[in-house]
Formats: sequence, C-alpha cells, structure tokens
Amino acid sequence: MPATTNHTTVEKLNHANLGKLPEHIGLTITEVEDGRVVGRFPVRPDLVAHTGFLLAGSVLSIADILCAYGVSTVWPEGASGFTTAEVKCNFVGTLREGLVEVEAKLLHGGRTTQVWDAWARNAESGKLMAAFRCTQVILYPR
Repeated sequence: MPATTNHTTVEKLNHANLGKLPEHIGLTITEVEDGRVVGRFPVRPDLVAHTGFLLAGSVLSIADILCAYGVSTVWPEGASGFTTAEVKCNFVGTLREGLVEVEAKLLHGGRTTQVWDAWARNAESGKLMAAFRCTQVILYPR
C-alpha cells in the first residue's frame, strides 16, 4: 500500500454531514480510524417504504457515504480526489423501526484504487441487514 495520511476525525465527518444527505437521513459518525468508519442512523417514517420496511436506498446511501468518508482516513500521498467506480449491495434483512449501524472497512488500498466493504446491521441485535462493496478510483493531478 502506498504511503497514506489520515485527514479526518469523527468531528470533521459529522460536520461534513450538515446540510447534506447524511444529515437528512440522520447519520451520526461514531468511530473513525485508519481504514475504518462507523456510523448510525435511525429508522424514521420518512425513510420507510410503502411496504412498511426501511428503504433499501437509505442503507445503500449510508454505506456508500461511509466508504467515501473512509478514503480520507487512508488518503494516498499526492492524490487530489477520488470517485466511486462501482457499487454492489446484497440485502439480507431489514427493519421497521430502530437504529441501523453501518461499518465500512478498507479491503484493498492501492495507489489507483481502493476497495471498501461495509456491513449494515440492526444496532440492537447485531443482525446483518446488508453487505456492500465499492471500488473508489484515486485521482491525481495531471
């Protein structure tokens, strides 16, 4: 893995949420370390589909956001940005109420790509709700 620098904290990421989709969904970042970010969000009526269950898109969005935030915990030296190239999510459960906890972890941290995994769980029971993987392309100045 190339030399990396951590450019963030729990406080910085919670501040980054303000006025954006993460704040609307109710995301609170709870842990940040090199290659790992954890956050939680509540199941609220506006995040529940007509079926009575949590909208899959809210889980997918939070997993993607936490993986993107994770890039800033292992920022490759000389990089100027990044972009998501691919995402995949398998849903194995859902909630009608409660709290969702999502953990994102770096699987591969190369010079030009990072691969991140995230798991959404029922915060109370720990039961897996979704497994997510994404690839981030690391950008460099030309």
